[in-house]
Amino acid sequence: MTGFNGSSDNKDQLTGPYLVGLHFVFDAQQLSKFNGEKFVRFIHEPWTANMFWEYQSKIPADAKPLAFILYADKAKLSSFGHAKGYPIVARCANLPTAIRNGEGLGGGRVVGWLPIVKEDKKHSGKPAFVNFKNTVWHTLFLKLLACLVPLSKLGSSVKCWDDIVRIFYPIILILSADYKEQVVMALIRGLMGKFPCPICLVPREELSNISNVHQLRTSVDAKALLREQILSSESLRDVDNSFDTMEHTDVFRALSFDKLHFNDEGNFDHLWTELQKWIADSGRQAAVQIDSLQIASFKSFPRWRNLNHFDQVISVSFSDGTKYEDISKLIVFAAHNVFQHDVDPHVYLLLHCIQSYMELNMYASLEVHTEDTIRDGRNTLSKFAELMDVYTADLSEKSWNFPKIHLSTHLFDDIEVKGVTRNYNMKPNEKMHGPLKDAYQDRMNFKNFAEQILRYNHDSLIAEYIRSKVDCLDTQNLSLSDLPDLSEADELELTEPTDMQHFSLGSRQAMKSFTDIEVDNIGNPAFDQFHIKLNEFLNRAFAANNIPYPDGRRVQLTVDDMITEFKFIKVNYESLVDCPIFHGSPRYDCVIIQAETGAIFTKLLLVFTCTVGNVQYPIALTLPYDQPVGAHLWKDKDFKFWQVKEKPRASTECFSVQSIIRGCVLAEDGTRPNEFLVIDTTDTDMFLRMEEICTETGYR
Repeated sequence: MTGFNGSSDNKDQLTGPYLVGLHFVFDAQQLSKFNGEKFVRFIHEPWTANMFWEYQSKIPADAKPLAFILYADKAKLSSFGHAKGYPIVARCANLPTAIRNGEGLGGGRVVGWLPIVKEDKKHSGKPAFVNFKNTVWHTLFLKLLACLVPLSKLGSSVKCWDDIVRIFYPIILILSADYKEQVVMALIRGLMGKFPCPICLVPREELSNISNVHQLRTSVDAKALLREQILSSESLRDVDNSFDTMEHTDVFRALSFDKLHFNDEGNFDHLWTELQKWIADSGRQAAVQIDSLQIASFKSFPRWRNLNHFDQVISVSFSDGTKYEDISKLIVFAAHNVFQHDVDPHVYLLLHCIQSYMELNMYASLEVHTEDTIRDGRNTLSKFAELMDVYTADLSEKSWNFPKIHLSTHLFDDIEVKGVTRNYNMKPNEKMHGPLKDAYQDRMNFKNFAEQILRYNHDSLIAEYIRSKVDCLDTQNLSLSDLPDLSEADELELTEPTDMQHFSLGSRQAMKSFTDIEVDNIGNPAFDQFHIKLNEFLNRAFAANNIPYPDGRRVQLTVDDMITEFKFIKVNYESLVDCPIFHGSPRYDCVIIQAETGAIFTKLLLVFTCTVGNVQYPIALTLPYDQPVGAHLWKDKDFKFWQVKEKPRASTECFSVQSIIRGCVLAEDGTRPNEFLVIDTTDTDMFLRMEEICTETGYR
């Protein structure tokens, strides 16, 4: 067990101007933005949420909060799990997420190492032995907090990187942990207690009823029960809580919603197992259809960046939360044609539950929340609760009375008081298990390995700190050297049409004439009269944007004129649309384009630049998907499908590349010719865009 090294690390960060000191945020903020009608508050980082504000109002007016995020969980060090570690990781909530959740200076640091109490067959599971393990945990965790406890009461002055002396009061703002660790941190009795939730006093038999609101636990109430020796009335253990020694720290408020274990590896795990059971009961054909047989199967889904592609999923069980999350994003799109509302009402209802869960998980994943998205998220939670009540009442044989489904009720409360879920997601912390495992396997003699791992970890931090100092010196020296005139550099950049602010093009191909392109695409009506379509677009665009015609004459490109094709386009939103082959498999390059009539979905056929009057213009030849679709089915409303229909191949149109909003994924419907479903679950931006489009059109 070590002391709180994070305290000295943060002091180094505060005093280092060339490291991360510049990025510290010392004061609580309440931020708003205009949504077109009114100003709405938005929340992202911890200092924009309520708890940071509340804490700063409790300390002296000239003081600043120094907010910590602590994580503790067991880690397997050996390949077969015989050797385990119990690291404690600290992060500073005053730093932006990109730094705080990163791997460099300012990121997470191992600040302690807890012992793992060996199980005793003679006493294992007995209340006295469980209390003993909890006592060991909190007694040693208190040693970790020892240097922070007096500072939380009296504060500590630090001369920061800007030569200003500030007084800091530390607080444990967030505890990032899975349910088992939260039970230990909160000192409750867990699954077998009358009130298994570490946040509120929900009775065990009501865990599946996520519509109800229950009294919240507080450290003040827990201390009162401890004094009165009536802890069992709220399923608390007779052990002193180490977090109570920290001024203004309430362990029950610090415990946070863990999206990785509560949703991806929790609620969806249960929903997925339930769906697998129904699919197995339906016969092998259903599994084959979902995996690979039908057009909209997992195997045939278009590839997409940061989205796992699966050849089969039905017969495989995963323990990886990221893969579970990606399955949950696609399963409804793959299964909706297999199970019909009138033929398989039970499975259909479960798919409806999964769709509602996925919508809830998208709200849980948002990097920025507003008053409106929090309200919409709460409404989605209520809808999910209603559907689950119907499904669990008569159709499910399993018990849904488990804590993880109930903990969803605290999701949006956590966002309001501590910021978005990536502030307390366990993924960045569990990622730190990898280097610890590597150190154990490659640098240890397997004796007293905890001390050796911590020493190696500390040496690595020192090396990283020195390396950063050297890098800063190099940067400083470079800034003093002779550099080209910035104004000249700006002029060069402005004359480069493929490196504009909104997008960039890459993978340049050899120049071709319109004749060459039309010959290469004989039989493809999309390229018929290509140069004529381009002339019409350019003349229309010049007139609409008051661009003077070259030599005062309309644009008249001939079949012998040349264009330059590009196979790669990157929109600064960070959505990539590149060449048609992706890891050896076809990839469908679809984008959202801002047309004169509004946003439309199109398929990119050719991205190129052409020269008119010595000016290069980046243009895309596209096939619009804006044909009127057929009648909406019942499932379109239940699953919130958005359909688009492909125009005939001869109806291609040209658009400026500047009008591309972002890339998107479209999956062929299979039951309706030339119609596609928009996959709105690829990322949070796509989810919100589709919510906006559907709201504007009155579809939802």
